[in-house]
Amino acid sequence: MRMPEPDAEIIAQRDHIVTALRQIVSGEGVIADENELSAYECDGLSAYRQRPMVVVLPETKAQVAQVLKYCHAGGIKVVPRGAGTGLSGGALPLADGVTLGLGKFNKILEVDLDNRCVVAQPGVTNLGITAAVEHAGFYYAPDPSSQIACSIGGNVAENSGGVHCLKYGLTTNNVLGVEMIMMDGEIIRLGGRHLDAGGYDLLGVVTGSEGLLGVITEVTVRVLQKPTTARALLLGFGTSVQAGECVAGIIDHGIIPGGLEMMDKHAIHATEDFVHAGYPMDVEALLIVELDGPQVEVDLLIERVGKIASDCGATYNRASESEEERERFWAGRKNAFPAMGRISPDYMCMDGTIPRSKLPYVLKRMSEMSTHYGLRVANVFHAGDGNLHPLILFDANLADELEKAEAFGAEILKLCVEVGGVLTGEHGVGVEKRDLMGEMFTEDDLKQQQRLKCAFDPDQLLNPGKVYPTLHRCAELGKMHVHNGELPFPDLPRF
Repeated sequence: MRMPEPDAEIIAQRDHIVTALRQIVSGEGVIADENELSAYECDGLSAYRQRPMVVVLPETKAQVAQVLKYCHAGGIKVVPRGAGTGLSGGALPLADGVTLGLGKFNKILEVDLDNRCVVAQPGVTNLGITAAVEHAGFYYAPDPSSQIACSIGGNVAENSGGVHCLKYGLTTNNVLGVEMIMMDGEIIRLGGRHLDAGGYDLLGVVTGSEGLLGVITEVTVRVLQKPTTARALLLGFGTSVQAGECVAGIIDHGIIPGGLEMMDKHAIHATEDFVHAGYPMDVEALLIVELDGPQVEVDLLIERVGKIASDCGATYNRASESEEERERFWAGRKNAFPAMGRISPDYMCMDGTIPRSKLPYVLKRMSEMSTHYGLRVANVFHAGDGNLHPLILFDANLADELEKAEAFGAEILKLCVEVGGVLTGEHGVGVEKRDLMGEMFTEDDLKQQQRLKCAFDPDQLLNPGKVYPTLHRCAELGKMHVHNGELPFPDLPRF
């Protein structure tokens, strides 16, 4: 993994930079002690580590603006960081950069049920949004497995999904507006409390931009009323191919489940031993299918899905009979990643997306790759929308196993592109997939993407070294970079 060469001149000014930051954020808001900095040296992709030059933890948007303005004036790189649960190295620090942590921005600012939305600071957890509205029968639909810990700001940065994204959409389908601070300290607002805004879709650009365009300090999301009825089915199959065929069959019949997840034998056994969710242990693949809506509709769909599963060779069919049982079925799936610690000292969680029709073929190819590399792979993924999360199991203490896991993962992602899919569904590119971007985009494509970044961050100080395998200077890329310090979007609301 290559990162930009550290700026020796900036590193030499470290003490001066720390002093200046402490004038902006007092008390314990600036971390410079070497031992304390180690807590920030990676995100959820712990295979890659780098100790930051300094960490700053502002508490107000005025402080964020001042920190960014100071760094902009001094040519100092900035890496925004949320909860640190990301899995692509998007928050990997820089040795010559300031890590800007948003963990203290952890308040719900407003619950507006008349407009069915919640305004929150970026450090509020994903599950915290639902906790703020569930008393009134509402919830926030995107639900990553890390929802108890991941932050809503990080969800926007990575365009996170979750087990219910098939029917209710990813983060981009549920964010209404953001407040964002530019690298020069300017505060802008995008969107609002309505579903669509006129003009450029800049909210769509920012969602999933991985901290390359600005620092988000406020998020407005839509919340939904809970369905009157929700039930989950456990469907067991003798092969993963049969399970994949069932997924395709459900969608082909025009049924859009609230959630449609798949787990293979490795994942089933590790999870059941850990959570005791009631999963069958004698099947090779398990589907979790949730149907929601009016009770009469749910009951009908359960019968129809059961028939489709039977036609695909299902050997196990169990429907939840209570809300407690439904939640237990999902508790197993949401704890599948930590459960892997029971069967492997280390694992690498991949993230690629494929057409649903290619699922049986891709699973077969991954099994062949597993044999080739001599590493087990456990499959836990959002089968309904083709978002794969293969977990490559390895032991970092054994020579070459990390390198083999990386090569295995790269081959999986190349396969996703080969069959008509994409490199990522929700984890982002970060550093993990950065050097594979050429598998999906031409050099002209990547330059055009960088022109857009240059419009927001002309000095390329925000999260450099991420997403793009080759970083071009803005002056080399053409007309879209900022002129005279002004964005090429004159209609943006500024504050």
